[in-house]
Amino acid sequence: MKNIILVRYGEIILKGLNRPVFEEKLSSNIKKSIYSLGKVSIIRSQGRIFIEPHDEGYDFEAAVERLVKVFGIVSVSLVWKIDSEFETIKEYSLKMVREMMLTKPHSSFKVETKRGNKRFPMQSPEISREIGAHILSQIPSLRVDVNDPGFILYIEVREDTYIYSEKIPSNGGMPLGTNGKAMLLLSGGIDSPVAGWMMAKRGVEIEAVHFYSYPYTSERAKEKVIDLAKIMAGYCLRIKLHIVPFTEIQVQINDTCPEEQLTIIMRRAMMVISERLAAREGALALITGESMGQVASQTIQSLAVTNAAVKMPVFRPLIGMDKNEVIEIARRIGTFETSILPYEDCCTVFVAKHPKTRPQLQKVIELEDGLGLESLIDKAIEDTEVIEIKAPY
Repeated sequence: MKNIILVRYGEIILKGLNRPVFEEKLSSNIKKSIYSLGKVSIIRSQGRIFIEPHDEGYDFEAAVERLVKVFGIVSVSLVWKIDSEFETIKEYSLKMVREMMLTKPHSSFKVETKRGNKRFPMQSPEISREIGAHILSQIPSLRVDVNDPGFILYIEVREDTYIYSEKIPSNGGMPLGTNGKAMLLLSGGIDSPVAGWMMAKRGVEIEAVHFYSYPYTSERAKEKVIDLAKIMAGYCLRIKLHIVPFTEIQVQINDTCPEEQLTIIMRRAMMVISERLAAREGALALITGESMGQVASQTIQSLAVTNAAVKMPVFRPLIGMDKNEVIEIARRIGTFETSILPYEDCCTVFVAKHPKTRPQLQKVIELEDGLGLESLIDKAIEDTEVIEIKAPY
């Protein structure tokens, strides 16, 4: 008997002739996520990935904690790998159930069997029936309940047989890096980390840009964004964070623009800088955490004027979500508590009391022409600080 990890994936199975490319990328991401825990063999077989440690004392708990953050994985199980002999399956099925009952007693169970090895002399229902009867004969306190069992004993009969009792859910999605690269505008609030996470779940490699307005925003505000990037790196393996000095641009806009146009012009300047940084890094799109109608800069008119500042596609995965839905995801992925720390970002500096909710593109362009922002944008890009953040393990 050998302890190993079974990994299941979902959408990749539907990829037809391209499926091996996605499987190989998922396997590569798995290797990177658990590399520091010790040597393992990663084996792909019939829509499953099996992880077999080479050494005794492997930290399975740490491995599972990392694997459930790997996009493309639907669920993970700790399994026993045994020989595909029926008497061996009986022996170890009973042993597994006895061990489970010691730590968490149950009153009912059922057995589910999948027979991938068609040369095995018994069919799946027969295996389940015989193993269930054997367990009942040895543990009288248990009963079979096929509708609402206390636990399920899973048996997969392949060249070897795998038995387990738990499926630990993961996030699903597509393997990171299979759908290009995009630049996330990371503000430090609740929304943008969730937006980045959602696009990474679809296989998009993420880089991030943060606009930093010292001394109007504190050093602690910058550290907060770095902390958010570290949490995201736990899912994205690595994040390259571009910190843009934005103070001079904001001051120039504040001093020369009508107050009601401050927000939209500041936002367009951010988009221009983000697009140029994205092009430099080989990213093909921008990502923002905007949600329709949430604030004045997120009306459909404002979003249209914002989009007009750039040529790249702008992905807004939260566009139809309300705040409670976003908060629920933020809590689940671990960014919420950091996002709500009371350190202001540049979007809270020079806030207009009555921002324009229906800006007109031509009017905004005319105002921008008189601002002389081009040289300030060039300087901000030149002075951008880049921080490489790797997964925290």
